[in-house]
Amino acid sequence: MNYFPGGSTAVDVVVVGAGQAGLSAAYHLRRAGLEPDRDFVVLDHAPRPGGAWQFRWPSLTYGKVHGMHALPGMELTGADGSRPSSEVIGGYFARYEERFGLRVHRPVDVGAVREGEAGRLLVETSEGTYATRALVNATGTWDRPFWPRYPGQETFRGWQLHTADYPGPAAFAGRRVVVVGGGASGTQHLMEIAEVAAETTWVTRREPVWREGAFGEAEGRAAVALVEERVRRGLPPLSVVSVTGLPLNEATRRARERGVLDRLPMFDRITPTGVAWGDGSPPEGRTVDADVILWATGFRAAVDHLAPLRLREPGGGIRLDGTRAVRDARVHLVGYGPSASTIGANRAGRSAARDITRLLERAGGPAEEPGGGEDRGRERETVAV
Repeated sequence: MNYFPGGSTAVDVVVVGAGQAGLSAAYHLRRAGLEPDRDFVVLDHAPRPGGAWQFRWPSLTYGKVHGMHALPGMELTGADGSRPSSEVIGGYFARYEERFGLRVHRPVDVGAVREGEAGRLLVETSEGTYATRALVNATGTWDRPFWPRYPGQETFRGWQLHTADYPGPAAFAGRRVVVVGGGASGTQHLMEIAEVAAETTWVTRREPVWREGAFGEAEGRAAVALVEERVRRGLPPLSVVSVTGLPLNEATRRARERGVLDRLPMFDRITPTGVAWGDGSPPEGRTVDADVILWATGFRAAVDHLAPLRLREPGGGIRLDGTRAVRDARVHLVGYGPSASTIGANRAGRSAARDITRLLERAGGPAEEPGGGEDRGRERETVAV
């Protein structure tokens, strides 16, 4: 790459994030004839390959993973279902990056994306500033765990943690644990912890919806459509999982029979020794003593670095047309909203690369079709900022 006055580097595309969505976009950009570290760069702030998978708890083995979809152009074969998913998928991502020569820069933190000169965006990072014609934002949600706030939370004398810090069930042996959250992670944590804890209590805001039977392509499309509609309206996206319901399988049936999945409504406040409903006095009130509160309350999109571009709608979300931000056609969000699943991320990466290729062609950039030549012999333009 060439470096220019002001410390900026001119590239056609910057991809932020090297999880499923970011690697998919990078793969399709390369197929379109763009060369890594010449025409585009992939930046990732994680210490190693694997996206958010590298941070998953050890007890989440590959065999427990629901619907992991292979990256484009390279299948994941022969994986040992008993190994931690962080190891299996982390190793797969590492091999993928090497096979396709994606040259991911890590660890690199992106602080902000701002308007630059000559129609370019300035991507400010810990390794310098990039002046880019287009941006693929693939930062996911793992870095923004959502912690609800309840009265008395700061007085609790026990241990509070979020799914993002979940160490596996052994850490809860002999303890009284309140698990908050009605999603897939909450139920998985609860069923594991119940095997070793002294006592567990499950608390959710809404009554859980259990789904029986196969979850096929039609059901998947319907779920994605619900999430997509919110994004089109400029509302913060729901996860795809949040609209599919919880699978009622052999493990969850057994847990329900044992009373592990007997749910209580959300408590009103937190006390130094647990949680309470009402004023804690019978008959209306209730208290539960606890040593641990585990917040399995989900995540929010990690898009704060895009704030200078003012992409948010009044509803609080970023409205998209496909993967393209409605307020700025240079910015694509992949792995956001309806594409926040492994198969959705793959499709979003392909869509973003296709749209960006067209954008570059209109701007007088590369005109290669997917699968085109690797070396266009094009001179870089100098951008001073």
